[in-house]
Amino acid sequence: MKFTPDQDIPDLSGRVVLVTGGNVGLGRETVRQIAKHNPALIYLAARTKSKAEATIAELKAENPNAAPISFLDLDLSSFESIKKAAATLNSSTERLDLLINNAGVMATPAGTTAEGYEHQFGTNHVGHALLTKLLLPKLNETAGKHPEVDVRIVNVSSGAHRLAPFDGYPFAALKGDLGDYSTFTRYGISKLANIHFTQELAKRNPEVKCVSIHPGAVNTNLSSGVTSTRPWLAVPAKVVSWLFAGTVEKGALNQLWAAFAPQAKSGEYYFPVGVETHDARVDNHKAAEDLWKWTEEQLEGHT
Repeated sequence: MKFTPDQDIPDLSGRVVLVTGGNVGLGRETVRQIAKHNPALIYLAARTKSKAEATIAELKAENPNAAPISFLDLDLSSFESIKKAAATLNSSTERLDLLINNAGVMATPAGTTAEGYEHQFGTNHVGHALLTKLLLPKLNETAGKHPEVDVRIVNVSSGAHRLAPFDGYPFAALKGDLGDYSTFTRYGISKLANIHFTQELAKRNPEVKCVSIHPGAVNTNLSSGVTSTRPWLAVPAKVVSWLFAGTVEKGALNQLWAAFAPQAKSGEYYFPVGVETHDARVDNHKAAEDLWKWTEEQLEGHT
């Protein structure tokens, strides 16, 4: 499906947008494109203030007419940081029209988040799940007050969901470094969780359109997790990216399509661009329900 941002993103006057991981790669390109279409404000969420502010300055220099972009301090591996970020947003804006959960880590060294979850799973799924739950009242309120607006949540997953085990989630081991699994299997588990969480979120929040996507193979800094633990792969990784990976401009198309195309369906998972995708893992509804229940238990007392 063809999607041309300059033509197909509608006028966004009055709308407020949040993009996690907005300072680099797909997030940066997503912010860049949305800023052309007159939203009231874009929150660019990132871990490092200096890097985020440098990106904002670059985008403003490139497009002096870009919409206002505001840095939001957010570290998805820390509940404390997530709760502070959500509180900041909730107190500083009366509405939130679009949440794009774009940030992510891949193939990082074995380790855990501040709360003890495997680093990739804790950042990619648990962190985004907590952020989403804390912002849902604002999203639902916006949908109620502005019925003319299609309020959405877009969760950036990956075709690497196919690397997750067939037999469900290893819940007993998710608090820990999942050392019995390879780094890429751990990444696949986190990306499958993005899809299943979106499915269950859509069931429970019909006022908000919830969509998950795979951006395709894209040449971004996400592979830094691989090369940091396997430095000998740095050169081969660069060659593979040069030969096979697409640009960030192309890679961001699917999440922009999911954010604005009227054809996007709540609860569905799309390959680029706009291709509804199903397989045995995606359609494992019991695993999705189990993940939702487990996630609710983990977030109890934090939302």
